[in-house]
Parts: sequence; structure tokens; C-alpha cells
Amino acid sequence: MRSGITRRWLRGSLLITVLLVLLVEVMFLYSATRSYYNGVQQTMYRRFSSITGQLKMYTGETSQKTAASRSVALRRMVEQFSDKDKYEFMLLDSYGGVIASSSGTDAEGIVTRTDFEQAQDAVDGQGIAIYRTQSGEMVMAACCLVPYAAEDVAAMRLVTSLTLVEEQLKRTVVVALIMGAAVLAFTIMSGLYFVRSIVVPLGQVERTAAGIARGELDVRLPVTGDERDEVDRLRGTINRMAEGLEETEKMKNEFISSVSHELRTPLTSIRGWVETLRTLDDPSDENYRKGLEIINNETARLYNMVEELLDFSRLQNGRLKMTCRPLDLVAELTDAVLFCEARIQREGLVLVYNEPEEMIPVYADPDRLRQVFINILDNAIKYSAPGGRITVKLWAGEYKAFVEILDQGRGIPPEDLENVKTKFYKGSNSVRGSGIGLALVDSIMTALDGTMDIKSTLGRGTVVTLGLPLYKNKKPFS
Repeated sequence: MRSGITRRWLRGSLLITVLLVLLVEVMFLYSATRSYYNGVQQTMYRRFSSITGQLKMYTGETSQKTAASRSVALRRMVEQFSDKDKYEFMLLDSYGGVIASSSGTDAEGIVTRTDFEQAQDAVDGQGIAIYRTQSGEMVMAACCLVPYAAEDVAAMRLVTSLTLVEEQLKRTVVVALIMGAAVLAFTIMSGLYFVRSIVVPLGQVERTAAGIARGELDVRLPVTGDERDEVDRLRGTINRMAEGLEETEKMKNEFISSVSHELRTPLTSIRGWVETLRTLDDPSDENYRKGLEIINNETARLYNMVEELLDFSRLQNGRLKMTCRPLDLVAELTDAVLFCEARIQREGLVLVYNEPEEMIPVYADPDRLRQVFINILDNAIKYSAPGGRITVKLWAGEYKAFVEILDQGRGIPPEDLENVKTKFYKGSNSVRGSGIGLALVDSIMTALDGTMDIKSTLGRGTVVTLGLPLYKNKKPFS
């Protein structure tokens, strides 16, 4: 199919080129013909102008004698005409008949009345005619009315052969045809080169892209590394896209496996305790209360996990709506810290948080902001060992407010640090979780025109810094 498209493209390109070449050659030959003919015509008109100028010098005592003198002068010019090998010089009467000719004949068969009739109708008194004589020779005749009285002489005519002009035009036609053939040959060769250098590689790119679309993510295109080659750069881009898709597919599979594991653990616990509770008839039994508490906790854990997945899906599809309003960032952060404080103490960790006295106004969605704080605090708790310290800081800059959460946990390996905000990514040092928590936090902060920066040292801990624009409107909060 592709070869058929290529052939159609070549035929179409060749047809367009042929038409353009023909159009250009016709225009060129027409212009050359007009140029040659106009050159001959102007030469004869200059001859008429010179003769007319000479007639001014002939005068007599009366108008009749002046006219006779001019008539004699014109006849003498015809008899003594020096360019008889180039032109036929004739004098015409008022009816267009030949009175005198430089060849001494009546020029029968070599003249036409067209030039004389044009001269009579023209404002400047000049006319031109191009025609073939009875012998088949192409000639040009130019006629000019005599502007002064010269007895029976009413007009002058010059007739010249166009044989040399036709020969020159033939040479021009040959040159034009050679140039046209060269252009067509160049078009065909460039078209074949285009097919080899662009169409064929693009076909290879098309086949590879089709394979990627079918799920063959391990295919790669050969690249030369030539930055000046657009097709080579395209192949490199396709390869990078395939690598990215392969990595995304890998992370997706790992994410599915991780989520399946995360879901199985609480479900197994819930199922086990449900079976246990079915054997207990006494609600006051310690195991009965313990089972209900575990089921409640694991159910909440499942609910939070599913909500996190749904929120991330909504954010990715642009369907998660933000209900933003002016907030006191201090109050929102303090609520999140208090929510996590009990868990921090249960895990044997130390919480350090000094609540600022002054309010810090921001414009955000309180629920999403709380989700961001709790998510980051949850990570700090998960990755910290008992006895570790979690420090929460809050301050306002000139244009932004900043929240910094520091832990003394295991830290993030350098090779994982740049990917931890990528969806589905789970680093080599990660523990339980779906792998989308930080990706969700980053998406929420971006939606709030905020920023999230992560710095970490393996074995020493992690610092997460959140930035939000300050709310400059001084109206009271609603």
C-alpha cells in the first residue's frame, strides 16, 4: 500500500512539474519571440524617424514646390537605399499601392495591406504586419505615413526577412527544451532521493509506531545521532517514547501488583476476624471488641486507599474540582498535625511543631490542603524508626508561604529521588502504599498554583517543602 502511495506521489509530483515547466517554457518563448520581434520593429521605426527628420530640410518657394522636392528626395532615398540586403524600402500612394521600391520591382507577392491599414487607423501613423510571403518566407512589414505633403507619396514601408529571427528562436526553443528536460530529470532524481531518504525511513517509523501501538514496547529504531537529520531526530523521539511507555507499563504493572497486595492484606485481616467473630456469642469478649476495632481500622484503611485512587484518577482526567477560598494556613496545618499526633506517639516518634502566632492567609481548598499535609506526614511516619523526630515548620515569605516537614527516617536513594513524584512509581526503599501518594500531592499542589520540593539523604531522612502563594486580599475570611 505504501509503495502505491509513493508511486502516486511521484506521478503527481512529476505531472505538476511537467505542467509548471511547460507553463514556464511557453511564457519564456512568448517573451523571447516578442522581444526579438519588438527589436526588429523598433529598428524599422527608428529608420522612419530618421527619414522623416531629413524631410524637414526640403523646402521650396511654394507648398507645391516643397511637396515636389520632398517627393523627389524620397524617391532618391529609395534608389540609393544602402541596406537593400536587409530591408525592402517602398513608397506607397494614398491607396496603399507601391510607387517605388528599393529592389526596383512592384514587390508583388511579398507585401500585404495590413500594415498600411493599421497605419491609417493609428494615432502615430504607424502599422506593423508579420506574415509569410507566397514563397513561404516569414517577413515583417512596417508602414509609416509621411507626415508632410510629398505629392503622390503618402506612406513609407520597410519589409525585412525574419529568417534569422526564426533561427534564433529555434535555438532558444532547443535550449529551453534542454533546460526543461534537465529540470524534469532533477525532479525525478530528487523525488527518488526523497523516497530513499525520507519516505522509506518514515515508513520504517510508521511500522515501528504501529508495533508500539499494538503493545510491542521493546522495539527500537536505528539512530545515527546526527542532530541535523530531522528523520533521525524523529527516530530518537520514537525510541524515547517507547522507552517511556515501557517504563510506564512496567510501573503500571508494579502498581497493580502493589495495590492488589495492599488490598489483600486488610481484606485478609477483615475476613479472618469476621470468621472469628462468627464463633463468638459474647459481645463483651475482649477478642470480640478487638476484632471489631481491627475491622473498623482496616475498613478505614481500604476506604482511604480507594479514595486516594479515585482522587488521583479525577485529577488526571481534570474532573477533580477545587473549592478554594481564603484560609489561615496556620490553622489548617495545625489541624493536620493534631490529627496525626496520636499516631506519631504510638509509633514512638517525637513531634516538633511550633505553631506561629500570626495567621498566614492563602487561597486554597481546605480538604485538599489537609489531604496534602496528612499524606506527607503519613510518609514521614512510615519511613521513620522509633525514637526518630518529625519536625514541622511554617513561615511566610514575601510572596509565598512555606511548609517544611522533616523526618529522620531511612531517606530516599538518589536514583529514586527524581521519580518519586511520578505516578505508579515505587522506589527500592519503599514500604506499603499504592505508589501514587506523592504524585497526587504534587498534582494537588500544581492545581493550587503551589510547589512541592523533596530533598533526601539516604539513611538520614527526608525534607519536603511545600509552597503556596500568599492571599493578598485583606477582606475578612468567610
